[in-house]
Amino acid sequence: MQLFRNDLSINFMRWRWLAVVLSSLLVVLSLVLLLTRGLNWGLDFTGGTVLELSFAQAANLDLLRQQLTQAGYAEAVVQFFGSTHDVLVRLPSEAGAVQQQVGDQVFRALQAQSEVAMTLSRVEFVGPSVGEELKQDGGLAVLVALLGILVYVGFRFEWRLSLGAVLSLAHDVILTLGLFSLLQLEFDLTVLAAILALIGYSINDTIVVFDRVREMFRKLRDETVLETINQAITSTLNRTVITSLTTMLVLVVLFFKGGALIHGFATALLFGIAVGTYSSVYVASGVAVLLGLSREDLLAPKPVSEQEELQP
Repeated sequence: MQLFRNDLSINFMRWRWLAVVLSSLLVVLSLVLLLTRGLNWGLDFTGGTVLELSFAQAANLDLLRQQLTQAGYAEAVVQFFGSTHDVLVRLPSEAGAVQQQVGDQVFRALQAQSEVAMTLSRVEFVGPSVGEELKQDGGLAVLVALLGILVYVGFRFEWRLSLGAVLSLAHDVILTLGLFSLLQLEFDLTVLAAILALIGYSINDTIVVFDRVREMFRKLRDETVLETINQAITSTLNRTVITSLTTMLVLVVLFFKGGALIHGFATALLFGIAVGTYSSVYVASGVAVLLGLSREDLLAPKPVSEQEELQP
C-alpha cells in the first residue's frame, strides 16, 4: 500500500524552529503539571487492598459503587474483571488495617445489601513500601532504557543523531506523563508498561528515519543537508503513517472495548504514538540539524585506489 508518491518531497525542516518552540513549551508545561499536580498513582504504587468478586449473574457496577459508599468505602474503585460476572474492587490502604479483615468487611457489607449471590475469589494487599519501591524501579527502568538507546544510537550513527533520538524519546515520555497529570488519569503498572513500550516503538521509528538519512547523504551528494533530510523523511512517510495508523487502530479497539483494566495502557500508547510520530520527524532530526549535523559526519571515507596505495 502506497499513500505518497515516490517522487514527493516535503519540506519538513522548514518548520523546525516552530516545532522546537512548540515542543519546548509543551515539555515545560508538562513538567510544571508534574511538579504541581503530580500523578494520580494507582494502588500498585500507593498500596491498598484488591478484592475479586464473582457474581451469579451480570453485576451492576453503579449499584455496587452506591453500596460501597453507603458502607463507608467511597474511595473504592469498582470495575469489571474479564467478564460482567467478575468484578474487581480496589481500596486505598488504611493505617493499621489488616488485609484479610478489610476484605472480609467489604465482602460482608456488599453481601448484606446485594440480592445477587456472590463469592469472594481472592483478596490481595499491596503495602505502601512495595508501592514506593515500584515507583523507584519504574523510574530507573525508563532511565536505563534512555541511556541504553543513547549509547546504541551513538555507536551506530553519530552523537548528534544519538542526542536527537534520546531527546525525542524524553519528549514523548514527558508529554505522555503530562497528559496523565493534566487529566488525573490513574497511573498504574499497565501505564508504566505502556511508557516502556512507547520508548521501544518510538526509537524503532526514529532508527528507520536515521537509516534513510544516512543512505540519502551517501546518495544525494549535491543536495544540502536540509534537502537531504527532507528527502529521507519523505521517503519513509509511507512506512511511518501506515505503521502508526494500523497500531492506533488496534489501540482504539482496546480503548473502547478492552475494559477499565487496560484503559490507561491504551490511552498512554494512543497519545504516545501520535506524539512519537511527530517527534521522529521534527524533534529527533531537527535537534541533529540544530547541533550542526553535516554530510561529512555520516559519509563513509572515499576508497583509496590501488594506484594511490602504491605511491610512496
